[in-house]
Amino acid sequence: METNRYLTVQALTKYIKRKFDYDPHLQDIFVKGEISNFKRHSSGHLYFTLKDDKARILAVMFSMNANKLKFLPENGMNVLLRGEISVYEASGQYQIYVKEMQPDGIGGLYLAFEQLKEKLEKEGLFSKQYKKPIPTYPKVVGVITSPTGAAIRDILTTIKRRYPIAKIIVYPALVQGVQAGASVAKAIKTANDRKEADVLIVGRGGGSIEELWAFNEEIVARAIFESKIPIISAVGHETDTTIADFVADLRAPTPTGAAELAVPHIEDLTERLLNRKLRLIRVMKENFNAEQTRLNRLMKSYAFRMPHRLFEQKLEQLDRTVERSKRQMLKLVQTEEQNLKALTARLSRNHPTQKVQQMLIEFERQQKSMNRAMDVILKKKQQQFVSSIQTLKALSPLKIMERGYSLIYDDNHELVKSVTQLEKGDQIEVSFIDGNIQAEITGKKELKRND
Repeated sequence: METNRYLTVQALTKYIKRKFDYDPHLQDIFVKGEISNFKRHSSGHLYFTLKDDKARILAVMFSMNANKLKFLPENGMNVLLRGEISVYEASGQYQIYVKEMQPDGIGGLYLAFEQLKEKLEKEGLFSKQYKKPIPTYPKVVGVITSPTGAAIRDILTTIKRRYPIAKIIVYPALVQGVQAGASVAKAIKTANDRKEADVLIVGRGGGSIEELWAFNEEIVARAIFESKIPIISAVGHETDTTIADFVADLRAPTPTGAAELAVPHIEDLTERLLNRKLRLIRVMKENFNAEQTRLNRLMKSYAFRMPHRLFEQKLEQLDRTVERSKRQMLKLVQTEEQNLKALTARLSRNHPTQKVQQMLIEFERQQKSMNRAMDVILKKKQQQFVSSIQTLKALSPLKIMERGYSLIYDDNHELVKSVTQLEKGDQIEVSFIDGNIQAEITGKKELKRND
C-alpha cells in the first residue's frame, strides 16, 4: 500500500492557508457584525467572535493595531472591521485578522469620549469638592497653548487690556496631533514645578473633534486634576466641550472668556476703589458730626453746668449707704452670735469626753471577754496536742523497733518487704533503733504461707 500520496495534517493546513493568503479578495475585506466572547490578553492582543444572526467568525486584533483604537470594544457592540482572512495552523481554523475597527452607528471618537468621561467621573475627577478657587487678583497668569495660534493672541490682548499689572508666562505646548496630549500634560507639570503662576489657562481655539482631541485624552485630564495651581480650561468655542472642561477648576467658553475669568477689569477695580473712598469719607463725616453733637449735648448737661450739686447728692448718697451698711453689719453680727450660742449648746450636749468614757468601759469589757475565750481555746488545743502526741507515739515505728524489730534496705535504699526482692550476694543495710549495719546476703530461704 503506497503512503506517499497521503498528506499530513500540517501539510494540508499549510496548503489551505496559502489558498487563503493568495486570494486577493480575502486580503482587504470589510465586515460588520456583533462582538461576543471578547477578551483582552495581557499582551494587549484582542480576541473575540464576530457574529450576526446566521453565522460567526473568530477575530484577532494584535496590540500594534489595538493600541490605535479610540474606544474600548465590549460584548454586544456592533462594529465595522477592516482586515484579512487567514488560517491559524495550530487549530486549522480560519479567522479574520483585524487592522481597523470602529463602532457601527456611532463615531469612534465620540464613543471614546463617553467611555473616558464615565470612567473619570466614577473616580471623582469631576467632583466639586476638588475644585480649587481662582485667585481674585493674580500677580502671574500662566498660559498653556500653542505660541503661534490665535488663542494666545486673544488671551494676551484681553489680559493686557483688562489687567495690565499682571505678568503673563507662556508655557508652549502642542495642541493638535498625536503628541499633543503628552505635550499639554508636560507643560502643566512644568508650570507646577516652577511655581511661578497663580492661575493657569489651558486651551486652544476651535476646531473639529479630531483637532480638539488632545484635550479629551486621559493623560491631560489627570495632569489637570493633579495640578496644585488652579486651572481654567479654554478649549474651542462655546459649544465645544472636552474632558479637560469637566476636570478643570473653572471652564471658560472661549480663550478670550478664560482671560476675562482669570483677571479682573482694571476699570472695575478703579470704580470700586473710588466708590469705597467716597463711602469712607461719607461715613467719617457722619461719625464726626454725630460725635460733635454728642459733645455739645454733654457740655449742656446738668453735670457740666452745676457739678457741685451733683457732688453734694453723691455725698448724701454715700452717707446713707454707710448707715445702711452699718445696720446690715450689726444685724449680721447678732445673727451669727445667736448661731454660735446654739452650736455651743449642741456641742455641750454631745461632748466627746462622755462618749470616750463609755467606749473605754466597753473596751475593757470586750477585752476581758476575749481573754476568757482565748483561755478556753488554748486549753482545748493543748489537750488535742497531748492526745495527738500519744497517738503518734503509739503508731511510731521506733516503738516497734524497741521491741527488737529492724528495717532492711537494698542497695537502692528501697525498703525490703519480701525475701523475693533479694538474691545471694546482694548488699543490704539493716536499720536498728540505735544505728545501722551493712551486710551481704549469703543465702535465702523462702517460706510458703497458707493464706
